[in-house]
Amino acid sequence: MTTTPEPQRTPPTTAQQAEELPFCTLLYRFIFFDWLFKDVGGARTAIERHAAFQHNRRMSKYLPIYLRRWSFLTAFDFVLGFVLERALQATLLSAWFFTWSCVTATGMVVITVAWIFLTQPPQS
Repeated sequence: MTTTPEPQRTPPTTAQQAEELPFCTLLYRFIFFDWLFKDVGGARTAIERHAAFQHNRRMSKYLPIYLRRWSFLTAFDFVLGFVLERALQATLLSAWFFTWSCVTATGMVVITVAWIFLTQPPQS
């Protein structure tokens, strides 16, 4: 009597895990970067704080990608506001997009400051 070997089960890869995430979660992670970082202030001991800070320093390499995405959003909102104001004379709608271009520009400043802070060599 021969038995067939049971197929080995492999853990799901990151691509398979990404397919299981809902679209809203993927969109949130595409635009916002807070899910990449750990809360240093929530750590209880100095070792946990150091580990969280080192993790955040490693994850800071992804901040330029988010900066590029936010700069695209800023430019898109500004151009859309300009087009709506000049071509369609829709002043209220153009004000909406100009306001969002200011909000996304502020987000770009936050991303830039976080990236500069996290990429600096540690002070002795």
